[in-house]
Amino acid sequence: MAFPHIAILGVGLLGGSLGLAAKSKWPDVRVTGYGHRKSTLDAAREIGAIDAGHEDVAAAVRGADLVVLCTPVGLFSSLLREIAPHLKHGAIVTDVGSTKRSIVTTAEATLPAHARFVGSHPMAGSEKRGVEFARTELFAGAVCILTPSALTDPAALALVEQFWRDLRMRTTRLSPDDHDRLLADVSHLPHAVAAALIAMQDDRALALCGKGFLDTTRIGGGDGGLWRDIFIDNREHLVASVGKLRGQLDHLLGLLDGDGAALAVWLDAAAARREAQVLQKLREVTPD
Repeated sequence: MAFPHIAILGVGLLGGSLGLAAKSKWPDVRVTGYGHRKSTLDAAREIGAIDAGHEDVAAAVRGADLVVLCTPVGLFSSLLREIAPHLKHGAIVTDVGSTKRSIVTTAEATLPAHARFVGSHPMAGSEKRGVEFARTELFAGAVCILTPSALTDPAALALVEQFWRDLRMRTTRLSPDDHDRLLADVSHLPHAVAAALIAMQDDRALALCGKGFLDTTRIGGGDGGLWRDIFIDNREHLVASVGKLRGQLDHLLGLLDGDGAALAVWLDAAAARREAQVLQKLREVTPD
């Protein structure tokens, strides 16, 4: 077991699921949790996600071999400053944040020389929030993106990568900037679009919506504060993504003025591309 003691900072959906998955894989691992509310820590302990809960972050990370930041990204900077003096020599710190440039830069500038940071982003979760929605299998089959920089310790990177693989995730590596640029297109923009689709509706139209609208806007039910932090932290890339979407919508407006043939080609091309990606993902999750 590479990490006999894991500290999870934030025991909501992701943190609680991480604790459950770790305890399932390594029954003898010690998992300590940190949170602002005793009731959340008690709930996490009751479901078996953590062995002990602390409202003091220093107590949660003391002696931990691996520290995982699972709070909203807006809290990462302050948490790194708080835990820095209390990390054991050789401790590894990682995270589950949806943005990477700021956390990698801040961690490398804040953590002591005897601790090592590896950025990671498990692409798992839901629009639900809270430890009551935590489940052991949340990470299984999903992709985890590791975001090493020029300063990342190779041995620490390998250990964190293996950690996620042991939890049945598939891993890939991107630079922090490439991560934020690509995730703006495929994660952050879709959430913004879902929110915009909901905001534009007449109440009478909402009363008539069917499964297609509900499926398309499902992620719009996420926590506003959490997504505000992600949007602001990745503002530069999200603005560029909005511009690309605007270009496609302008293209659609032009197609609507035609006879429909080019519109059908555009729609069929999008459907074919989506179908190819869905089939590829199914092959990756359930290999032959």
